[in-house]
Amino acid sequence: MSLQTAGEETPALRTIRRGVELSPELKQGIGLTLFFAVLATIGRIVVPVSVQQVLDKGVAAPGGPDVRFTVGVTAIAAVAIVVTGLASYKMTYRLFSSAETGLATLRTKAFRHVHDLPLLTQNTERRGALVSRVTSDVDQVSQFLIFGGIISIVSVGQVAIATVVMAIYSWQLTIVVWVCFLPLFLSLRFFQRRLSAAYGIVRQQVGVMLSKISEPVVGAATVRSYAIEERTQDRIDTAIDRYKEASTRAQGLTAFSFSLGGVSAGLANAGVLVFGVLLGVDDQITAGKVLAFAFLVSLFVGPVQIGTQVLTDAQNAIAGWRRVIGILDTPADVVDPGASGTPLPHRSVRISFEDITFAYPGGPSVLRDIDLVIEPNTRVAVVGETGSGKTTLAKLLTRLMDPSEGVVRLDGVDLREVPFTSLRERVVLVPQEGFLFDATLRANALYGKLDATDDDILRAVGELGLADWLDTLPRGLDTRVGQRGESLSAGERQLVALVRAHLADPDLLVLDEATSAVDPALEMRIGRALEQLQRGRTSVTIAHRLSTAENADEVVVVDQGRIVQRGPHARLVAEGGVYGRLHASWVAQQSLR
Repeated sequence: MSLQTAGEETPALRTIRRGVELSPELKQGIGLTLFFAVLATIGRIVVPVSVQQVLDKGVAAPGGPDVRFTVGVTAIAAVAIVVTGLASYKMTYRLFSSAETGLATLRTKAFRHVHDLPLLTQNTERRGALVSRVTSDVDQVSQFLIFGGIISIVSVGQVAIATVVMAIYSWQLTIVVWVCFLPLFLSLRFFQRRLSAAYGIVRQQVGVMLSKISEPVVGAATVRSYAIEERTQDRIDTAIDRYKEASTRAQGLTAFSFSLGGVSAGLANAGVLVFGVLLGVDDQITAGKVLAFAFLVSLFVGPVQIGTQVLTDAQNAIAGWRRVIGILDTPADVVDPGASGTPLPHRSVRISFEDITFAYPGGPSVLRDIDLVIEPNTRVAVVGETGSGKTTLAKLLTRLMDPSEGVVRLDGVDLREVPFTSLRERVVLVPQEGFLFDATLRANALYGKLDATDDDILRAVGELGLADWLDTLPRGLDTRVGQRGESLSAGERQLVALVRAHLADPDLLVLDEATSAVDPALEMRIGRALEQLQRGRTSVTIAHRLSTAENADEVVVVDQGRIVQRGPHARLVAEGGVYGRLHASWVAQQSLR
């Protein structure tokens, strides 16, 4: 199988080269592995050569069979077979070890890079597709490197050695064998290109299928609530059918190439039989050499036939490798300056947005000409209609995204110069939906401070006024919250998020509509917890309910991507304008409840 033409590096070879660069462990100890591969390959010709020697020099020796010679050759062959088996074991073990170690590195790099990708990339890429690149696609590479790699190394060496020995025995029969396989060799490049394209589609459809299957699992409540099981099943069936069709087309190409290998093998065996008999009749070859040649042909034919399956596995693996590399080569637009950055000091934070403009790729500006300064120890509520840009402000402030133009500074330091470790310690975001992991309440709280003790957690719960709530849980801190926190109500998930934030002890607290999905019974409890949480630190709340704005030191009103008003709640209500309309609408809604 050729992946390279003269003076040209093929896409497949470039993918392999790039993949090895990302997993340098694949090259470690390759010299010794190849040495064992050579031993294992050479050992495969021991039997046919021994058969030839025994027949021609042992059994047919002048003066009758030479038993001593026959026994000696048999003993040497037995030792060689044992050495071959040991060499094959060592080669296989080393290939397995290096492949799994290298691909573990690749999987880790891919997983970490997925978290570094722009939020826009994560949101536009199907979740199942991202997961499949770290799991299924890497598994395909692993399977090929371990099994296909073994077969490739042994097969290439086996064909080469078999050809040399065959040529020593009979150059005429060697030509016959190669002529029979010439059409297959010439067609490999053709099959390689088409298999590469076919399996690229297969790997893509795997990601689509995983996405379609995972969505209704995560959204099971919505599926059942709206009785859309049939429609959901239709989407899954369509994805499965498309994967089946793509896989069937790829396997059809594989079957055709394998069949062509079988035809070539049949022609080779027939050619050796016919021409071997003719050469034997003319005394140009001995019976022992003819029999040995038959063994050698099988050593030649086997790898060539298996090579078609290796070619298939290679294209499938290269398609998966290419998808993983594609993720790793996707630039992370939010770059961590690391040790070269400027850590934030531990104190209440002064915030400044300087001439900020932000636009999503290919879209209009979401924020325009934002100039805003927030003094330390100030509680600010940002309000505005849906789509006004207020949530984007929160993402810029926590550096989940960088502005298209302008600078966001904390205490005079450009956020792009702050190491992530410092930023995440000093700035904490409590999102609209407090995401919880499938673990205990304790484990979820510890994400705020990994080295916190139970006493630290209970102290945080008490300071937030949530001790009586914790007592109502069946197992206290050992209560399991379920997948995505589904064992708790939306309000209780927010309470856990607040405990987590309190443990983190940030200097700047950013709350993105943290009470928007809370039932009335918990709203007052969360309000008291927030009051305690914001005390002594700068806080910015993306407010959905204007009751939050009423309690803020200052309100910032965003409309169509611009700051149109700012000041205390009472003054803004008196001014009217956008805030006056929002407040009047909110008061009217409250009176209807």
